[in-house]
Amino acid sequence: MPQTLEAQQRVPDAMAGLRLDQAAAELFADHSRERLKAWIKAGALTLDGRPAKPRDKVYGGEWLRLDAEIEDDTRFEPEDIPLAVVHEDDEVLVIDKPAGLVVHPAAGNPDGTLLNALLHHCPALAGVPRAGIVHRLDKDTTGLMVVAKTLAAQTSLVEQLQARTVSREYDAICVGVMTAGGSVNAPIGRHPKDRKRQAVTASGKPAVTHYRVVERFRAHTHVRCRLETGRTHQIRVHLAHLRYPLIGDPVYGGRLKLPPGAAEPLKEILREFPRQALHARKLAFVHPGSGETVTFRAPLPDDLLMLLDYLRDDHETMR
Repeated sequence: MPQTLEAQQRVPDAMAGLRLDQAAAELFADHSRERLKAWIKAGALTLDGRPAKPRDKVYGGEWLRLDAEIEDDTRFEPEDIPLAVVHEDDEVLVIDKPAGLVVHPAAGNPDGTLLNALLHHCPALAGVPRAGIVHRLDKDTTGLMVVAKTLAAQTSLVEQLQARTVSREYDAICVGVMTAGGSVNAPIGRHPKDRKRQAVTASGKPAVTHYRVVERFRAHTHVRCRLETGRTHQIRVHLAHLRYPLIGDPVYGGRLKLPPGAAEPLKEILREFPRQALHARKLAFVHPGSGETVTFRAPLPDDLLMLLDYLRDDHETMR
């Protein structure tokens, strides 16, 4: 059943001259401005009992009434899928996502997703849009994700993501030897010919990735990437754009390259590595409840540790 929201607020005189959506964002702070704007357009948030437009001005003294519904995610079934919980409190849940777990149900993955697991772990998340999911990781990317457990927490986290104040850092292992770190400031959008891919394109949305070298090998580099923006496949696209694609990336990785003279075990792991070598290692944000900045870290998973060991052994053996 949908969750019914009923509330009203009087516009204080100090807000005279603001747009309706601006005033609503301050008076109904538990909800994002985009959600409030949609409710205004739908007539679910009224001005003195009448429908209005988001850009209409307020003058003070009016009554804003909110009478809206939020659909529960009861159309998705809870599933007992193990979760690696890094932190949990009344407002947020931080998990270390494994490889192979899709975040949200879609046409090709109607169940068996993180969302289904979250609904089993915390049934109350059925009352929060998208079961509290505010950002995503690709199916085969491992590491940290934060989930909001309340509407207010979700609004806070979404606003932080939009303001680019959430700190997200990733470990990546790429093909090629980088000489130094740097930044990529290149817009990302749909590939003009392949709708399933992303690409650096002038018509895309702004995207910024900062990267630095952690360790160099004979033909590969372990790098640490920090996101300023959060576009789909951003690190994978940006590093491939620099001609340093991720090991194992089935979409942007290009032709397999093996170090000359490499031992057979390294060749085998490079040929068979089953996913893009990418891990969300660090996540920091302002906690919606305490207002303090909190930081979480997730160690590298076993498959990336093993890959690094093989690359390190090859590097030392062939020097």
